[in-house]
Amino acid sequence: MTAKHLTKPMATYVHTRRAGGLLFVAGQGSRDPESDAYAGVTRDSAGRVIAHDIAVQTAAVLTNVERALKSQGLSRADLVDVTVFLTDMSEFQAMNEVWNQFFAETPAPTRTTVAVRQLPGDNFVEMKGIAVFPSYEVNHAE
Repeated sequence: MTAKHLTKPMATYVHTRRAGGLLFVAGQGSRDPESDAYAGVTRDSAGRVIAHDIAVQTAAVLTNVERALKSQGLSRADLVDVTVFLTDMSEFQAMNEVWNQFFAETPAPTRTTVAVRQLPGDNFVEMKGIAVFPSYEVNHAE
């Protein structure tokens, strides 16, 4: 997978950066890399966002995180830490349900969820992560 499979950054930054055995994944939103549309957003006739589906957005965000990992030869199983930025903590459970499905068959990373007032674009959830390359040992202790 190459950079063309990733969303176009909104500023000058890269989606991933390697440091030693770690891969840092920049904050990923719900934009589709091909259409540039935000997942789970409903607009009125004037183009204003009138509703969003946090489950759909969360699935899109996790897919974008996974695309970034794949661009460097890694998978969701290689994630060791994720920070979730959520604009409405009342949507925490719906976000968690998608998260739990996404990591149902792989070790889940550590995670911190932070409430934020607003995110760029039409994002209502964003995630950044740290992954480890397989040649480095990871302790999956709880």
